[in-house]
Amino acid sequence: MQDWIYVFIGGGIGSLCRYWIGLQFSNFNTDFPLGTFVANFLACLILGLLIGMQLKNNIANSTSLFLMTGFCGGFSTFSTFSAETLQLFQDQQYALGLCYIGISLIIGLLAVYIGLKLHSSI
Repeated sequence: MQDWIYVFIGGGIGSLCRYWIGLQFSNFNTDFPLGTFVANFLACLILGLLIGMQLKNNIANSTSLFLMTGFCGGFSTFSTFSAETLQLFQDQQYALGLCYIGISLIIGLLAVYIGLKLHSSI
């Protein structure tokens, strides 16, 4: 039962951080969903760092559940990404929607990789 609490608290903190980032980027006058993009990028970067820590230092299970499953899971948002992409397509902004998909995928993978490399150089 204690594992659920770690995930619950980490997820709540991650969700609050994602909400805050969304607010910070809500004033940008753009059709590109910048807040979600930045939150997902940062979540991937943090997750890469944490995976590096786990591989190198063997993080405790409770820490892994709190930070990786909880915080990163609550901080990143695939569902919002999907809904925003669908909205772009419904608004007939096909190029922007495809660009959002491609950039999000490439940057997300790159961020995890950079996080792993950053940790290995520490």
